[in-house]
Amino acid sequence: MSRVAVVTGGTRGIGEAISIALKAAGYKVAASYAGNDEAAAKFKSETGINVYKWDVSSYEACVAGLKQVEADLGPVEVLVNNAGITKDGMFHKMTPDQWYAVINTNLNSLFNMTRPVWEGMRERKFGRVICISSINGQKGQMGQVNYSAAKAGDMGFVKALAQEGARSGITVNAICPGYIATEMVKAINPEVVAKNILPLIPVGRLGEPHEIARTVLFLASDDAGFITGSTISANGGQSMI
Repeated sequence: MSRVAVVTGGTRGIGEAISIALKAAGYKVAASYAGNDEAAAKFKSETGINVYKWDVSSYEACVAGLKQVEADLGPVEVLVNNAGITKDGMFHKMTPDQWYAVINTNLNSLFNMTRPVWEGMRERKFGRVICISSINGQKGQMGQVNYSAAKAGDMGFVKALAQEGARSGITVNAICPGYIATEMVKAINPEVVAKNILPLIPVGRLGEPHEIARTVLFLASDDAGFITGSTISANGGQSMI
């Protein structure tokens, strides 16, 4: 019987690649999204993957959304906490709205999504929780105090929760991508990428979304049962932590 996997922010960018890779590997996939109905509809028509719309910053919305997923597909056994936003700005100009929007979506969503499926994973003695953090949670980034704080929090969440889930067959891990060739990065002026970004990356190129997806596939597999509480850096050598 195929395992059920939920990918938040699963219809675009890294999340899209993860959803597609999980389906190709035989998982029954549910991809959640926040607001881009057009992109979600296109994704569903091209992939055949079920899509669900809810706000991961709302606990009640996550509970309702996951209840629907489980009614449609079955108990959630793999959860990929990928959804994230940016609202960049220098700290002396950052507004409370910029701060709380990023913290609520990028960090509080880990509780909102994981708590409703945790008890089921414990009862079944199996679960995989994979959180997509960021290189900027490891090293910090000027103009992204809110984002860096949230992504650093992801790693603390993983390390603590992994200890609670270990005896129940649940692994909890994080992946920290560097610069990945998503729409957001591709929107940067190519000259800026060539001059200011690529020289920082020892392998000399941007990462590809499917490279992050392959890392997720491994962590979701039975073969990764002895790996928990870990943070895997996927940044081309930009930051070696």
